[in-house]
Amino acid sequence: MKIFSVFFPLFAVALAASRTSPPSGSLVVSKNPSSGQYGTIQAAVNALSTTSTSAQSIFIYQGTYDEQVKIPARKAVLSIYGYTTDTSSYSGNTVTITYSMGADIAGNNELSATVQSRSVGLKMYNIIVKNTRGKGVQALALSAYADKQGFYGCTFVGYQDTVLANVGYQVYGKCYIEGATDFIFGQTARALFSQCVIRISGDGWVTANGRDSSSNPSYYLIDKSSIAAASGYTGVGKSYLGRPWRNYARVVVQRTVLSNVINGAGWSQWSSSSPNTDHVSFQEYDNTGDGASGTRVSFSSKLGGAVNPTSILDGDTSWVDLSYVYQ
Repeated sequence: MKIFSVFFPLFAVALAASRTSPPSGSLVVSKNPSSGQYGTIQAAVNALSTTSTSAQSIFIYQGTYDEQVKIPARKAVLSIYGYTTDTSSYSGNTVTITYSMGADIAGNNELSATVQSRSVGLKMYNIIVKNTRGKGVQALALSAYADKQGFYGCTFVGYQDTVLANVGYQVYGKCYIEGATDFIFGQTARALFSQCVIRISGDGWVTANGRDSSSNPSYYLIDKSSIAAASGYTGVGKSYLGRPWRNYARVVVQRTVLSNVINGAGWSQWSSSSPNTDHVSFQEYDNTGDGASGTRVSFSSKLGGAVNPTSILDGDTSWVDLSYVYQ
């Protein structure tokens, strides 16, 4: 793995702005029939052409939408916007998509997800996505199953397997992600988590990367973020930055504030019977906070410099909204 030096240009900041009306050409979703064309998000998705190559968009007015949203593969780039008075952060989000479904009922992890996307180039802004099934079973908030997907100022809440970052290049910029067990996971994606607020709601592991060979491109980079306990959780030292779903797992956590929720070992094996630590790459650089200290496990290491965030995307940021990404 190449480690790139990082230069520190002016921080690109997503300026606080409002998005309280639909962009031109958007399909409009609203709980109020007089304000929108569609009463559910899925109805708007279903109304989109899957063969047109012209850019498409959906705008969603305030409210809680109790539904699963399934976004199929399409030719056009799709952008989904939530109503907000502050586009620069998740904190002002007013649109919630919520569902309660576990993999035990759905049949597999992906199908349990509240939002399921196989749409290449999807961009989602200022949406709250929740799976309220709770502990004891895989229950995803998001299944991101396609290349060049970007999530900006969004919130994802679950317990086990909250975010499936599974395929292609993906970016999560200024998002809030909450869970307990393996709640950022996947098999082949190269995913950048930039300036994210990551909150732990129970004893467990932040990441479970499933890279299974040296040729598998999967790589997770958590950069310029914060990892701490969610409201109501007090498990000091009972959580870890990750464990290896497969034995070539690759995760870097850098320039991130780690609270005392993180155990001094930093990382853990998958299990006592299947440690999966033969070829893992678990690395850290310049992390701070109580959780950044301690005697790390032997199969992790410290980097001598920061990984350039764009290297995770192999240098192609043409599809990325860089106002949400630290460069």
